[in-house]
Amino acid sequence: MKKIVILRSLKLIVSICLILTFLFTPHYVSVEAAKYKNDRVAPTAPKNLTVSTVDQTFVTLKWTASYDKKGVASYQIFQDSTYVASNNTTCCTIRNLAPSTTYVFFVKAIDYNNHVSPSSNLLTVTTVNPDVPSENENPTTPEQPTIPSDTKIITGYYASWSAYSGYTPFSIPASKLTNIHYAFAKIGDDFKIALGDPTIDRDNFEKLYALKKTYPHLKTIISIGGWDWSGKFSDVALTNASRTTFADSVVAFIKQYHFDGVDIDWEYPVSGGLSTNMKRAEDKKNFTLLLQTIKEKLDTQGVIDGKKYSLSFAGGAGSTYIKNTELNLLYKYVDYAIIMTYDLHGPWDSYTDFNAPLYSPSETSPQYKLSVDSVVNAWISAGFSPSKIVLGVPFYGYVYKGATETNNGLYSRYTGGSSMTYDQIVSNYLYNLSYIQCRHAEALVPWLFNGSAFITYEDAASISAKAHYVNTNQLAGVSIWELSQNKNGDLLDALTSNLN
Repeated sequence: MKKIVILRSLKLIVSICLILTFLFTPHYVSVEAAKYKNDRVAPTAPKNLTVSTVDQTFVTLKWTASYDKKGVASYQIFQDSTYVASNNTTCCTIRNLAPSTTYVFFVKAIDYNNHVSPSSNLLTVTTVNPDVPSENENPTTPEQPTIPSDTKIITGYYASWSAYSGYTPFSIPASKLTNIHYAFAKIGDDFKIALGDPTIDRDNFEKLYALKKTYPHLKTIISIGGWDWSGKFSDVALTNASRTTFADSVVAFIKQYHFDGVDIDWEYPVSGGLSTNMKRAEDKKNFTLLLQTIKEKLDTQGVIDGKKYSLSFAGGAGSTYIKNTELNLLYKYVDYAIIMTYDLHGPWDSYTDFNAPLYSPSETSPQYKLSVDSVVNAWISAGFSPSKIVLGVPFYGYVYKGATETNNGLYSRYTGGSSMTYDQIVSNYLYNLSYIQCRHAEALVPWLFNGSAFITYEDAASISAKAHYVNTNQLAGVSIWELSQNKNGDLLDALTSNLN
């Protein structure tokens, strides 16, 4: 009997302890557990994946948005179980497909904590059988142009060498562009324009001409020079005779290859560029005279042909370029100028920094500050008309290795760096869970960091901010370097949907 009483007393004590434990501690633990659980909940699966457009080489997919308590950051699109693209909207165009080929697609959502949803439904799509066009003939029925109705300039550089990796002129999303700049032609020893790459250029030119037949709004521009081929500009611009010889050859070239204009990419007058380039103090004035001569020749030919030929130039972002050119005069002779508002920082600097910050951060930096906004204001202050400024936008970034963890790698010493296309950054780093995604509240650009690698790049949000900047400051438009670096067009879509 005594044992029973003792056992009952022990049970009562245990019960009381359990009750007290429940009352005073479990509620706190359960809230924390629930909070942790909620943080780990992935978005719901995207639903109703369907195809809205099918062509020979591209399909446009759309789907119903996923739900996530903290919001969906982006969607990943998979083609035959391989990741191929990302987008922050519920539609995406997948390009560079083979004609008459069957593909299987599905989509996943990712939230801001990098939690990945289950897959959407599988969608099987067969691209159009090309009954008529071959690769060297006119492309198929075009997509409707999506450029703004008031026609901001939306131009992109097409790099000749991208054709070797399969990104031909037929891969260009021409419906979303007003202009295409072909990079690059060079200057021959006779001071005349010459093919940059005779192996591929003529074939590319034929495809561009075919593309224009399908997209009549499109203008194609031949860009001359660039970093590698600016060495002879100083000689070409030196005398009236050399300027005339060059300008006449440009007119003949654009007539022969069906271009609509020319873009002068002299890197750089007076100083800068390759050490082997010819440079003179007279380049400052002679550059103005060169553009004046080219414009006169283009206008004369335009009267004969009954059309307007375009003249533009690509200009540097640094104060040295502004000092070495007559921006207050140059704008009178060109339809627009592309400011190369990228490479504002890079692996040539001592510290990690942003490739193309829209605004200069206010915090202390161990190196010089330069931003898209400061460059544009400097050009305008030098006398160049804002209505003729086309803002350069990079479709690439830089990866710095060996950065330190302070400030998530920003303004850090580093051991080495290299450039990388947007597509490479998305494929290799953006959804790698070892990297954190950061965004600078003032510079309005993102970066990635994993404890040692610092990656500066553009995304849809930063590209949209640059488009709004163009609108707000009433600039002429935007220019992309370069189109093949984002093959599915995510960044271009962000530009076109935000320009007005």
